[in-house]
Amino acid sequence: MSKVEYNIKSSKENGWDPSWFGATDFDENLVNKIIEFQKEAGVTADGMCGPGTFRLIYTDRLGDLEFDPKTDNVRDRNLIFKGNEIEIEWDKVVRWIDDDGYKLTKEPKLDFDRDIKMFVTHWDVCLSSKSCVNVLNKRGIHIHFCIDNDGTIYQLADMASICWHAGGKYWNRDSIGVEMSNAFYPKYQKNYVRNGFGERPIVKGATVHGSKVEDHLGFYPVQIEALKALYKAIHNATGIPLETPLADNGDYIYGVAKEAEDNRFRGFVSHHHLTRRKMDCCNINIEDLLKEIR
Repeated sequence: MSKVEYNIKSSKENGWDPSWFGATDFDENLVNKIIEFQKEAGVTADGMCGPGTFRLIYTDRLGDLEFDPKTDNVRDRNLIFKGNEIEIEWDKVVRWIDDDGYKLTKEPKLDFDRDIKMFVTHWDVCLSSKSCVNVLNKRGIHIHFCIDNDGTIYQLADMASICWHAGGKYWNRDSIGVEMSNAFYPKYQKNYVRNGFGERPIVKGATVHGSKVEDHLGFYPVQIEALKALYKAIHNATGIPLETPLADNGDYIYGVAKEAEDNRFRGFVSHHHLTRRKMDCCNINIEDLLKEIR
């Protein structure tokens, strides 16, 4: 296999393109550009973008995307998927590569070639996204996004990463996830008021897995708007269908959805759709949200 052929194969497997190295095509010029990059990085300069070189160029590329508060408008920050910026129609986005971003202590594995089937929505049972990230780091697990009380979307990892958030090996491998800040128990209402967020709605009469859920805190409207913006951006970036589990009669399912449980569903789900061990987010009807996006 020639070096040009190797780079074509590597590009298909890892999702990079010649522009990452300052080239325009898969040719000898790209090989020379890769050699230049490898020499600067102090690694074997063979002109082929193998796993090690790819990791280096990916990290280098993230540095170019980092937000600079002196020159950049915070409203221009986008999401990151496979090392590329993905537009989102939301003006409060912070990525892990930014100075004000939240960092995961355990870095998830990148897999540019994974088959992303589902987007999983969770509530974090924490008072803020910062608290959620602290819990994740203590437990050595991770997730792609958090949505804070003020609607800020925090991206913690490239959407191409395999994050441990859904509980099962195959669910994690084939999904993207978000933790929405919500402490759940009404006794924490005073904390939100004291910190200037105002009262959360109280959800009464919710059911999941056929059982009634105790009265609990709902989400702020701005969080729901952020979630819809995230759904739309994820759909545009990954092709995840704007679908969610529905019963035969068209009603939204508040419980396990067999196709999702079996990792055969493609679309947007809550954690309770995957397993009876979870009830988040039984206070959201994803179908209603998707109707506003379609």
